[in-house]
Amino acid sequence: MNTEASREEVLKKVTDRAVQILLESGNCAQTSFLVLKEQFDLDDGKILRALTPFPGVALRGETCGAVIGSLMALGLVYGRDNIDDMSGYLRSLPPARKFCRQFEKEQGSTMCGAILETKLGKRYNLANPVESAMYLSSGGPEKCAEVVASAVRIAAEIMLGRG
Repeated sequence: MNTEASREEVLKKVTDRAVQILLESGNCAQTSFLVLKEQFDLDDGKILRALTPFPGVALRGETCGAVIGSLMALGLVYGRDNIDDMSGYLRSLPPARKFCRQFEKEQGSTMCGAILETKLGKRYNLANPVESAMYLSSGGPEKCAEVVASAVRIAAEIMLGRG
């Protein structure tokens, strides 16, 4: 099989799966990590559970959960096993920073509130039931699914060695 075609197939698979799971779960952090975990057979321990409160860091408009979930997956691939392994720590930073730069280039920011404002024309306080309902009715989940799909594609490209 053509390597380029198989890479493209993987990228399509992860982006499609990200959209599907985000629309079911509503959780960008868990979705991005789960899709990458499944595709790259990562051992997650209880990371998926731990990512539960991370969309926008507890719905405060802070770091996008898709960034956090993707960075967690990248950490499992490129991270260190021992806390005193400084060279391992330093080796993990280029792929993580590359991910953040590309995500920011595509989405304009790594911050949830700024991304929502760009995509939906307004920052939403998703912890507020009224604003959360407005987010839902304005197509927020579909726009966030696009953001998560972008995040997992970028991370997958890095993991596949071409990002």
